[in-house]
Amino acid sequence: MAIGPPTPVPEPPRLPFLGNIADVDAENSINSFVSLAEKYGEIYRLHLPGARLVFVSSHALVDDACDERRFKKIPNTVLTEIREGVHDGLFTAKLEEPNWGIAHRVLMPAFGPMGIRNMFDEMKDIGVQLALKWARHGPQETINAPDDFTRLTLDTIALCSMGFRFNSFYSETLHPFIHSMGEFLTECGRRAQRPPLPSFFYRNQDKAFRSHIDVLRETAETVLKERVTGVGNERKDLLAAMLQGRDPKTGQRMSDASIIDNLITFLIAGHETTSGTLSYAMYRLLKNPDSYRKVQQEVDEVIGKGPITVQHMQKLPYISAVLREALRLDSPIPIFSICVTEDTLLVGKYPVHKGEFINCLLTKAHLDPTVFEDPLTFKPERMLDENFNKLPKNAWKPFGSGVRACIGRPFAWQEAVLAMAILFQNFNFILADNDYELHHKQTLTIKPKDFFIRAILRDGMDATQLEHRLAGTEPTPGKPKPSRDGVALNHDGQGQPMTILYGSNSGTCESMAQRLAFNAASHGFRVSTLDCMDAAMEKLPKDEPIIIITASYEGQPPDNAGHFVSWINSIEDKSALAGSSYAIFGCGHHDWTQTFHRVPRLVDTRLEEIGATKIAELGLADAAGEDMFVSFESWEDNVLWPALDGLRAIKEPGVPQKIQLASLEVHVSNTRSSILKQNVQEGNVVATRTLTADGEPAKKHVEIRLPSGMTYRAGDYLTVLPINPKETVQRAMRRFELPWDASIKIEGTGIRLPMNEPVPANDILSGYVELAQPATKRNILALADRTDHQDDRRALHNLAEDGYDSEIIAKRVSVLDLLESYPSINLPLGLFLTMMPPMRIRQYSISSSPLEDPSLASITFSLVSGNAKSGQGNYIGVASSYLDSLEVNDRLRVSVRPSHAAFHLPPLPEQTPLIMISAGSGIAPFRGFIQERAALIKSGRKLAPAVLYHGCREPARDDLYNGEFNEWEKAGVITVKRAFSRVPSKSGGSKYVQDAVWDDRHSFHELWRQGAQLYICGSRRVAQGVEKVTKRIQQEAALQKGDSLSDDDVQKWWNELRNVRYATDVFD
Repeated sequence: MAIGPPTPVPEPPRLPFLGNIADVDAENSINSFVSLAEKYGEIYRLHLPGARLVFVSSHALVDDACDERRFKKIPNTVLTEIREGVHDGLFTAKLEEPNWGIAHRVLMPAFGPMGIRNMFDEMKDIGVQLALKWARHGPQETINAPDDFTRLTLDTIALCSMGFRFNSFYSETLHPFIHSMGEFLTECGRRAQRPPLPSFFYRNQDKAFRSHIDVLRETAETVLKERVTGVGNERKDLLAAMLQGRDPKTGQRMSDASIIDNLITFLIAGHETTSGTLSYAMYRLLKNPDSYRKVQQEVDEVIGKGPITVQHMQKLPYISAVLREALRLDSPIPIFSICVTEDTLLVGKYPVHKGEFINCLLTKAHLDPTVFEDPLTFKPERMLDENFNKLPKNAWKPFGSGVRACIGRPFAWQEAVLAMAILFQNFNFILADNDYELHHKQTLTIKPKDFFIRAILRDGMDATQLEHRLAGTEPTPGKPKPSRDGVALNHDGQGQPMTILYGSNSGTCESMAQRLAFNAASHGFRVSTLDCMDAAMEKLPKDEPIIIITASYEGQPPDNAGHFVSWINSIEDKSALAGSSYAIFGCGHHDWTQTFHRVPRLVDTRLEEIGATKIAELGLADAAGEDMFVSFESWEDNVLWPALDGLRAIKEPGVPQKIQLASLEVHVSNTRSSILKQNVQEGNVVATRTLTADGEPAKKHVEIRLPSGMTYRAGDYLTVLPINPKETVQRAMRRFELPWDASIKIEGTGIRLPMNEPVPANDILSGYVELAQPATKRNILALADRTDHQDDRRALHNLAEDGYDSEIIAKRVSVLDLLESYPSINLPLGLFLTMMPPMRIRQYSISSSPLEDPSLASITFSLVSGNAKSGQGNYIGVASSYLDSLEVNDRLRVSVRPSHAAFHLPPLPEQTPLIMISAGSGIAPFRGFIQERAALIKSGRKLAPAVLYHGCREPARDDLYNGEFNEWEKAGVITVKRAFSRVPSKSGGSKYVQDAVWDDRHSFHELWRQGAQLYICGSRRVAQGVEKVTKRIQQEAALQKGDSLSDDDVQKWWNELRNVRYATDVFD
């Protein structure tokens, strides 16, 4: 190792006496340590009360810190607190303590291959209990996966190590040991981060802490006494090894106190980490359908449909790779610590001192891009045995290091592989919440927070059949049991059954599916299943029509359709779906030229290829050119229902086809209550400001304190659930003659409104429906049927036909607009509500960086308002007007949604230049990028150059964040080059941002040649202009080298670099 002049270890600024205690979130310290690593780089030092801690987060530093000649494990911080309960057990002992050596040598044979193999049957016993619980709860049950995996691993270690059964799957009330263990571990974490106050301040906490320790030790002591006094107990488990074994070095036996310490240690260490591993593996597979499919294929090929045996455990390499990769991305123990034994230089560069603790931050070190290509991506293939064995030394460290590495690793590995095999042999899984994004819950370890799944039995089994399969016995023949796996509607059983499936991220396709289900009864159908596409994997019904409504997202399936698509792509049998019939409707955006409608077209083609029968032509909607609900309704009325009505007429020739408009009954009362059920959490506005001068189209900045535990990366989106403008709601209240305090009670099914209880009408019209949605043709025809005025009826029929595009769509005329324009229409409130789509979330680029403050996120938006093209007063943007109305301390409903993986800062900011191009409020994500660069530079890191090309109208008028960017430019964070469309003379003649890029093409190309990442955010016109000028620059550069690029060649070059060297975020 080359040794040069020492480089001081970076240290964040600290407070007198308290040091860096304010930099660490006591409830989620790992996030704090990661945030500091992102800001200060691969190494930094914190000063905390009573300790100096050095954190390292690159492979090179972790590798050096694993040198046991210079560093050794000494319990500190949390482990010191855990010693209060387990003393010198294996996990918490100091290396020189005799009991550690004795226990380690006594137990090593018990953790050998034969010892672990002999535990298989009891491991399987507990795994079967988990599987049967999930099967008996049914496919609609929402399962807290980390909780149930914790029950699994705790029961397994208790049974295998000491023959004790907690029976966690058979009782709602858990054994007191389990509660006390959780409280003990949580308090250990708190005690390790206490401010240095007199013990008097903590007397209540300390009393509870001691009482929980008493429960742990009394339980372990009882187990020990029962084993010692038991007659004829021949178990060969860990407890037997501790009781009977002798240390081969000293000849000593383990003392009773040491046995009790280690029994508790096994229960603590043996369940937390494995349950976390299984939870993270399940999450990663649900987010990566191709890997999920490979796991299931491996299980099916190796194990088949029979019982799982111990011989199978060594034949599942892909499951092992999945577990390794899950541990790389999310190690349940994300830090391990060692102590410096002598003053030394880490990697020959950073001085660390004797007695300091080095904390190896695996959360970052396992993502080192010098070791792992594309480190944030889940790729189990890199962890298959051959590749895994080629990893650099100490690149993968979830089980600790050296002589103090986890002794129970073989136990945990067999347990995890077995659990995965049982579950994927017998179930399909989907996320209970399609919008779920990974957040961590931290105690002694980390696990996914609020991670819920649904488990759907495979092969048409029920719970009884599963029990026989797992036991290897044959079920008694009997009457087949009907099953219903989706959300069932129309329980009266009348009508022909149909299945409706959706693939939806934003909620649009799901809303269409809900609308279709609501309309089914009026066409003589009953919906047997309404669910996401993934829920129908391997379970497509026969003898009933299947309607699938799905979108594409840059050519990829929606989050709740990826497994379904992977499944149908994997089927080779051309008659696999014979007997199934289907119709597909797809949504997309033509800006994504290469992948426009890829998924709906793929599903439509693939289902037919593998034997299903198409019953209606593929329907398609383009979000860029038309209202998707209008397109869907047109396909529904003109294509789908005629096809289905014809199908039903063949099957039920005597049933008249009477079509009636579905409606809801509404009872008006004056009882006021409020209901709001949406998949978002509550945020708090902390600041708002207008960014533009008076007289300019308004653009605003809003800062929001995020809900606890919600995290984001620079470049992500914040979704907001808006409320309709007050003026629009008042118009609706007036039109239906509702007093301001009226409550309504809605009775009906299939619509996303509060049902069967009084709710303020204002709440319904404000927060549940899209009042400004353009009227559909079906809406207009329904309105025509509700008027007796012949002229109005003719006019409405004309609007639904020849005048629809020019008078309704182009002018965005809503049902409410039409009701005001044609007062002769007598429309009940219930029918009006059925016409309204449910309120949708809106998505905004986050304009801040979590390195500035991880609890805050800002958004930048344009206020949409002006004269309505419909002629009905003013047009008011729903979401922008809502955001504009917010003031400090107001509450709103938000969630974070990740942007495309390519639209984030590169993992090596020191080596990768940035080129950012925006116009107007498209500057939002780049403010976040640049704010993050400012934080990195402030912490002492030297970054590659970055340039921002930004288009606006005029200096001092709408040059957003001008003051901030000027300060950042002075600090060397960014170079800003502007284009002023009103006064090009003030921007070197550049009128638009693409002009500025062309004028600066030599610098642009030089950064590109250095490997710059290019980001574009703005309208479609901006993106097209930048694409054109970038291709032109590339062609010019080729000519200068004596080459030439044709238009086709340069277009191919541009297409191949999408989401590799450049990323776009286009909005209109």
